Amino acid sequence: MNRLSRLQDPSATHAQCSVRFIVHGVEAMADPSGALVLPDLQMVVVSDLHLEKGAAFARRGQFLPPYDTLATLKILEAVIARHDPKIVVSLGDNFHDPVGSVLMPEAFRDRIALMTAGREWIWINGNHDPDGTSNLPGLSVDELAYGGLIFRHEPSLAAGRGEVAGHLHPCATVRRREKSVRRPCFASDGTRLVMPAFGVLTGGLDLRHKAFTGFFDRSALVAHLLGRDRVYSVRFANLIG
Repeated sequence: MNRLSRLQDPSATHAQCSVRFIVHGVEAMADPSGALVLPDLQMVVVSDLHLEKGAAFARRGQFLPPYDTLATLKILEAVIARHDPKIVVSLGDNFHDPVGSVLMPEAFRDRIALMTAGREWIWINGNHDPDGTSNLPGLSVDELAYGGLIFRHEPSLAAGRGEVAGHLHPCATVRRREKSVRRPCFASDGTRLVMPAFGVLTGGLDLRHKAFTGFFDRSALVAHLLGRDRVYSVRFANLIG
């Protein structure tokens, strides 16, 4: 599903579109865009933007439609405008390859600069962009501990409670009206959260995949699925795969 279609229906209120839950004692709100809102921390978190993915493929001779960066930034701009956070954290793989931020067109830099103005912006380093961003506002770090949570790109079995991570691009499948529906999702058991990918050209990994083994208490695990205009919460036991 094109992530542009996840922009909220203007007839629906924000409260109707989002889902609230708790991560390690911190109130969290799953936005249909794929962004996480932490109201008490005045923070918005996104993960796996994979900016300039189309350009990265083009440099390797595989041509994709060159609109992914603009589309992702437009959705992010809408999230920032709606919530006006004091802090924004981007959980790694901000760019699809290490030179993405170096070669990014100035027009996109200008849009990012406007979003970062007047707020703290933290770029977490990911496996696709381990050296951080180049010539962009904000701070590049490997991980961030803040407000009782720890933000990093790849989830770690050693991290324990309070981890908010990305990298795995979780998706989940449910049956609806005799059809199987697969959607990106927030995955949380109340102590750890793995974020959906925010970038418009990103794929997903099913929550039942072995890569998620050991990260969650499955008896408490809930998938908060991104619908067209709202988030749907489904217990792990009710997912299909």
